[in-house]
Amino acid sequence: MEIAALALSMPLRLLLAAVLGLMAGSFLNVVVYRLPRMGEANARYNLAWPPSHCPQCRERLRAWQIVPVLSFLLLRGRCAYCGVAISWRYPLIELLAALAFVVVAWRAPMPLELCAGWILSAVLLALAAIDWREQVLPDALTLPLLWAGLLLNPFLARVPLYEAVTGAAAGYAVLWLVYWGFRLATGREGLGYGDFKLLAALGAWLGWHALPLVILLSSMAGVVVGGLLMVRSQLKLGQPMPFGPFLAVAGWLAWVWGDAIMSWYWYG
Repeated sequence: MEIAALALSMPLRLLLAAVLGLMAGSFLNVVVYRLPRMGEANARYNLAWPPSHCPQCRERLRAWQIVPVLSFLLLRGRCAYCGVAISWRYPLIELLAALAFVVVAWRAPMPLELCAGWILSAVLLALAAIDWREQVLPDALTLPLLWAGLLLNPFLARVPLYEAVTGAAAGYAVLWLVYWGFRLATGREGLGYGDFKLLAALGAWLGWHALPLVILLSSMAGVVVGGLLMVRSQLKLGQPMPFGPFLAVAGWLAWVWGDAIMSWYWYG
């Protein structure tokens, strides 16, 4: 009876997850735009003030103009006041958040694991978008994510606490060694300190044993995307490309499907 009830409730569960994901994505758009600017001198932004407005004409947006995805479609991708084009980043982040929330709701049966997966998804999406846009991974997101992984793991029982602690230390150390090895060999910086902290956070969430998978997936994705951008002349040889988005995607995949990916890799 319990299994049947769970099966019947799954469509509603996924619908609720999609709605919450769209709402979270709307807030993440605020985080992505404002958080990097909050540390600037004379910053006039925080995450609550000023209210949502057009960055071009500064007109305050009404409630119907900030409905996730739907407002973008109703406005045909343009500001209702000045007509300037609205970036596709806004509906894209909202849709990606909704998709991530739905997948986590499908894969995580227990309430605590579900909420933890949503938190991880939201923060990783924000970090990926900020790093791709600004080439920075803010400590205001990476460090709380690391501590959340360490604090939640004893309750989630995904990995033992000692593996989470070892994963955090190993995640930081691995990229620190890569950074200094590359710098000594070339005289240039190939990674940023934010990358160390992000991999440390993923180690805290996933445990040390998942780090090889995260590094492999992120490196492969980076090579593929970098190659495509070079073919399209959007990236030049030697031009820096943020690594954080690939770490974030690989870490999320390892959280959701890590065991399945490893089983497929080893056993075909």
